[in-house]
Amino acid sequence: MTSETPSRPLPRPTAISAPFWRAAAQGKLLLQRCRRCSSFIYYPRPFCPTCLSDDLEWKEASGRGTVYTYTVVRRAATPAFADKVPYVLAIVELEEGPRMLTNIVGCPPEEVSVGMPVRATFEKYSDEVGLVFFRPDEEAGNG
Repeated sequence: MTSETPSRPLPRPTAISAPFWRAAAQGKLLLQRCRRCSSFIYYPRPFCPTCLSDDLEWKEASGRGTVYTYTVVRRAATPAFADKVPYVLAIVELEEGPRMLTNIVGCPPEEVSVGMPVRATFEKYSDEVGLVFFRPDEEAGNG
């Protein structure tokens, strides 16, 4: 999905995070992976939080995960999100291990549950910035 005029604040990519945001604009979920200890890393950073190595690479992730925890936001904290309420703010545990703060989309808030299988979906804003959301993973039998 492409949006011409975003109603939400968008990230400002840095030298470290730009590959993540660019990949999301292309419909891919990229994670950093430490070449020394093989840990997958989210959020993008200059070193591995597990072993402190700076020998990192970018790997395409499966895009699958489960809802670790969530809340339903019914009152927007800022006007930029007023047209989005109610929405689900969740932490998704990715198949690769890291947990990611995101929104659950594509289903009513009351249908979201802890442990629910989800799959990444993307919203492109430019060639350099896309956002990653998650929706129920119908292939995992979560219709």
